Amino acid sequence: MFNGPEMMRIIDSISRDRNIDREVLIGDLEQAMISAARKYFNSIDAEEFLCTIDRLTGELRMTRHGEPLEMEPHKFGRIAAQTCKQVMIQKFREDERASVYEEFAKRVGEIATGVAQRYEGGALVCTIERAEAFMPRSEQIPGEQFHPGDRIRCLILDVRDAGNQVKIVLSRAHPDFIKRLFEVEVPEVSERIIEIKAMAREAGYRTKIAVQSIDSKVDAVGACVGVKGSRIRNIVDELNGEKIDIVRWNESSQILIQNALKPAEVAEISLCFELGRATVVVDDTQLSLAIGKRGQNVRLAARLTGWDIDILTPEEFNKGLETMFETLKAIEGVEEEMLDRLAAMGIVSVFDVEEVGVEVLVTELQMEEGTAARVVEISAAKAKVVAEQQQRDKEESEQKKREEEEAARRLLMGEGGEGDVDADLAAAAILSAGSYKSQGESSGGSSNEDARADAILGGSSDGGSSDGDDESRNG
Repeated sequence: MFNGPEMMRIIDSISRDRNIDREVLIGDLEQAMISAARKYFNSIDAEEFLCTIDRLTGELRMTRHGEPLEMEPHKFGRIAAQTCKQVMIQKFREDERASVYEEFAKRVGEIATGVAQRYEGGALVCTIERAEAFMPRSEQIPGEQFHPGDRIRCLILDVRDAGNQVKIVLSRAHPDFIKRLFEVEVPEVSERIIEIKAMAREAGYRTKIAVQSIDSKVDAVGACVGVKGSRIRNIVDELNGEKIDIVRWNESSQILIQNALKPAEVAEISLCFELGRATVVVDDTQLSLAIGKRGQNVRLAARLTGWDIDILTPEEFNKGLETMFETLKAIEGVEEEMLDRLAAMGIVSVFDVEEVGVEVLVTELQMEEGTAARVVEISAAKAKVVAEQQQRDKEESEQKKREEEEAARRLLMGEGGEGDVDADLAAAAILSAGSYKSQGESSGGSSNEDARADAILGGSSDGGSSDGDDESRNG
């Protein structure tokens, strides 16, 4: 016999567990009963049968051509019952997919906590609440590995309706993941007192984030770092030690670039708006720190500020400027005032002159078009010569470095007889190796650590950073 109350209890349970509207489930059940009746009577008329279920009692009523159908549903037989079952399962699954899609589509950009299940072709499959999601290899932090059952915090990056399933894409490598972590750990960020103006990230290695406070009483950098680095430490721990540099935002591009290159100290910045390029001059002692390990510091600073950044020593900067002046001042129609204006525009080498082209020279310097064309032509020729010379110098420097390293290796290993190794060359190689090591450490080590420690402990410096070693700094 048909048990209406029991059926309604089951529908209510499915509705709660699967987050599907109760009315939708009842409608699906009505359609399934109609399909069973059509199968039993072998009917092709979609309007022949009608089924209604009482929402309170679960009482089922069926009609055929508008007349009550006296036959009980359980008498339809095995084939019709199987048809009813298949239709119910199909419609319930469709409703569940629609419910999952609707729920998670609203949560795109939010942080969710899931449980790791397995790896499939490099992608990590996770369970988030009642849905299955995946994290592509490209959205994973390099070097991170999870085991089944591990809890994972991640960003809901995208939700796609792929026909018979809903694909939920997760990410831990996206920059927005760090933004959401700051909103969780720093109340001033979630309350919009502190605004994250820009961010650049290389997942698993380093992130630069520029912040600004709308309240003059709140120090943006200090608030993000927290007391003794407590807030930034929680974020770094979540990211398994990824370095985070917090810099102060400024509307002035020069000041912002200077802040973004910290902990390196900048001597001079020349901006060329025509090329979108910033030429930054730093002392020799700050060069490796400004560039960073494998160029990471300057690369992230460029992405953070939106400027193409060239790092030069004073000697390189002056040499390029001098070469440009000597090359151009010999051209008829080029006055010294024009050269000064070129330098003021941030055009500081023959390479820049070649790149800006004739139109800029005519518009900005009021040069005659013929003279401007001659200037660009001669600059291009000189740039080619300079590039070839730079390449030769680079090859000679690399060759000398290899010779010094080989001499040092032979001396330290005791290879060769007396007089085989030039003592001065070996000594220079050893000293050079020590100097190189010191510079490499400064780009990601002691000097950087001191600058970050000052930011954390002082809370009022121009930049804060953390690399997960806060315990040693706080001691």
